[in-house]
Amino acid sequence: MKILSVIFSINSAAGGPVAWLRQYRRIFTEQGHQVDIASLDGPDEPFIKEWGAGVYALGPGNGTYRFSPHLLPWLKAHHHEYDKIIVHGVWQYHSFAVWQAVHKSGVPYHVFTHGMLDPWFKRTYPLKHLKKWLYWPWAEYRVLRDAESVLFTCEEERRLARQSFWLYRCHEKVISYGAAAPTGNKELQIAKFLEAFPECKGKHCLIYLGRIHEKKGCDLLLQAFASQKQIYPEAHLIMAGPCHHPEYLNKLKALAPADVTWTGMLTGDMKWGAFHASKAFALSSHQENFGVAVVEALAAGLPVLISDQVNIWREIKQDGAGLVAPDTLAGTESLLQQWFALSQAEQSAMSQCAVDCFNNRFEIHKAVDSFHATIKPSLPLASV
Repeated sequence: MKILSVIFSINSAAGGPVAWLRQYRRIFTEQGHQVDIASLDGPDEPFIKEWGAGVYALGPGNGTYRFSPHLLPWLKAHHHEYDKIIVHGVWQYHSFAVWQAVHKSGVPYHVFTHGMLDPWFKRTYPLKHLKKWLYWPWAEYRVLRDAESVLFTCEEERRLARQSFWLYRCHEKVISYGAAAPTGNKELQIAKFLEAFPECKGKHCLIYLGRIHEKKGCDLLLQAFASQKQIYPEAHLIMAGPCHHPEYLNKLKALAPADVTWTGMLTGDMKWGAFHASKAFALSSHQENFGVAVVEALAAGLPVLISDQVNIWREIKQDGAGLVAPDTLAGTESLLQQWFALSQAEQSAMSQCAVDCFNNRFEIHKAVDSFHATIKPSLPLASV
């Protein structure tokens, strides 16, 4: 099978969709399939080479919409070479360009919305939502309507997507989604992380890992941690991730007590070292489609302390793999209070539940098998 994945950027700083694309591309390639990528990145971006052959950087895309005059002609010239086209994300030019190029061609395409239809955005940014309404009927509505399937990563995401626009029609599919288990030497990874951030050594570390963004509830976590730090002096908070808004980052740092480490973006051994050096993962997000970092934390054996706006919270709660509370300051304080009130034995038991939850629900090979089964049925036999 030959697949084309179309995404606005393959920069790892873009978050979960890029991590998922990297993983399923690797596994599909191991299984004998070919996965090419078209993105709106500039061809000279340094991260392009990391992805190897079969990557077409057709940008740079301009503005927040990421329009590029190179994408549509390339898609029209090459879409017939692929059995399937997978669109990652909406609201940027790449999704509409795919529809323009292929919707009457007979080449099927599927769309991952990656949480971008969540009604949280409508409530939080009403003016932006109004602009989207002007754009919706002639663009994204058609993109979803004509897709062979629109892929949701959990039932909660599918349910919420129906609430953003009354003009909504698509062939919905809920598939498994996941992440890869940790690789490498755990002890060496911990040592590497602690060498870079020695202030974390010997502390009871909680870790946030993800984009530093207002929707993630970082301010709630910092305020809640400050209130608990006086009671649990051994506690330490790791804030790991990139921030593209310096003013917001400065505002957060002003809220932070002394025992907070800001690492910037972590990848590879440094990321896994940070996870392994921590006791639990914390995310007070106001909107989280799936949360790849949540699942990676589970894989590393970390109980997750999350808000009920993380769409997989029900699965976490059902498996006893973490604690769940509302995305408020009181809710976040409650998460930390409950965690620190657990005995060491109870924390260890929850850690094992986290690993079991990952293995049973979110391990990457199971997720890729679910994805493959969803996109496979309409392929001609010669292409399978």
